Amino acid sequence: MISLIKRFELTTDPKTDMLSGFTVALALVPEAIAFAFVAGVDPLVGLYAAFFVGLITSVFGGRSGMISGATGATAVAMVGLVTIYGVEYLFAAVALAGLLQILAGVFHMGKFIRLVPHPVMLGFVNGLAIVIFLGQFKSPKGETAHTSSEGSHSAIDVLFNGGWMDGTPMYLMVALTLLTMALIWIWPKLPKIGKLIPAPLASILIVSALVIGFDLDTRTVGDLASVEGGLPQFHIPMVPFTLETLWIVLPIAFTLAAIGLIESLLTLTLIDEITETRGRTSKECVGQGMANMTCGFFGAMGGCAMIGQSMINIKSGGRGRLSGITAAIALLCFILFASKWIEMIPLAALTGLMMMVVIGTFAWASMRIMHKIPKEDAFVILLVTGVTVAHDLALAVIIGVIVSALVFAWKSAHNIWVVEGRSDKNSKVYMLYGPLFFGSIAKFRDIFNPKNDEDESDIVIDFRHARVWDHSALDAIDAMATKYEEAGKRLHLVHLSPDCQLLLKKARDMVEINMIEDPHYRVVVDYAETVEAKA
Repeated sequence: MISLIKRFELTTDPKTDMLSGFTVALALVPEAIAFAFVAGVDPLVGLYAAFFVGLITSVFGGRSGMISGATGATAVAMVGLVTIYGVEYLFAAVALAGLLQILAGVFHMGKFIRLVPHPVMLGFVNGLAIVIFLGQFKSPKGETAHTSSEGSHSAIDVLFNGGWMDGTPMYLMVALTLLTMALIWIWPKLPKIGKLIPAPLASILIVSALVIGFDLDTRTVGDLASVEGGLPQFHIPMVPFTLETLWIVLPIAFTLAAIGLIESLLTLTLIDEITETRGRTSKECVGQGMANMTCGFFGAMGGCAMIGQSMINIKSGGRGRLSGITAAIALLCFILFASKWIEMIPLAALTGLMMMVVIGTFAWASMRIMHKIPKEDAFVILLVTGVTVAHDLALAVIIGVIVSALVFAWKSAHNIWVVEGRSDKNSKVYMLYGPLFFGSIAKFRDIFNPKNDEDESDIVIDFRHARVWDHSALDAIDAMATKYEEAGKRLHLVHLSPDCQLLLKKARDMVEINMIEDPHYRVVVDYAETVEAKA
């Protein structure tokens, strides 16, 4: 039994995992409601999503201790479809997004998250910390302030849409928030009692008891919406099953699938670093996909990993899958049996909890190293942070990866050179160093020109220390061979890999084959073109 528990990463500390999961469940309630408002759907649609996504990913996902549910990143992408076509089309899109995520896991596409550079990761963490921070300003606002985003990014919009409290309600809200933050900081330092209950849960209970005991007039979860409901029912999306419907929901499904996987896999990577363990990306893709497909057929809005709640869980000691399972089941129990008690929790307590998450999530070290790292990396950190706050996570990560790739390509393009020498047969030898690809072929053409070898009749180019990366490099080699041939010079290409030799067209006869010394690697070209070359 113990070996099975360890194998499935259920738990190594049941009490801590269950208490941590219960704490997370309390924080999930207002988040799910708020994101449901952002998406333009009923609050129960967000709460059911938090239950299904949280439970299924905890059981079948690739990372123990990670919490998933309805998120702002996916909610912002949903609002346009809901506004124009209605919520039933959203359910169809969520189900299709789940299928796409399962396919991504089956084909092991999650491994490409390893290509995300560290500066992009830092920008992602900082951007999400700022988004979570700005999102907490919804609490000290009036009744309708949280519904005004109209599809824009709520992280910034929330600061400028008005509706702020004033006077005593605002002072009380701030005081209770600061009290919650202080309790979370002090609680672990208390002897004996500090280890019995996680600090976030203890702070919520204490602040709630103060508000209820002294009948303080402050906003509670119940002021957002009622969390009372029944069991979710199986529900096939009520949309026409036509090609027209497919073309309507497919773009949104791709967007939701991409946003969900990017946020989930980056969160998985972050938790890997914190816990010094290793999650499984392909399994996480399948788990997220199963969760979203279930949401689509049970009237829920879907979601992905939640970095804020995941950090609450990790910092509360939750490490096993039991913590996420507990959070999901506790959330459903809140909906079914304890809604009136959950609605009494002051928003200030949950705001203080999330503020401490912000402090723990933000990569403060990135600010200290800005002047020490390459300026390109510093720019990427700031760029990803800014785009995450202004738009969304998926776009920010894609832009960050593209900019990082372009910077790498630019630097690599200048990292190519030759060393000249003579062979035993008195031929001129060029020993080529560095990567040969689309970015470096201009310099390659400048180096190898028949005009530079007017007094030479026999030229040897040695690729022993070079790497041919793509088809642009092969075309450049072919073009160079043609120039030397037209100039009446004999050209010898040595130490090219077999696949390079296969794909060359004009220069193939100039390659000298050495079965022992020739390198072995694959040039990045289309498979169909490789087959055609073989034929």
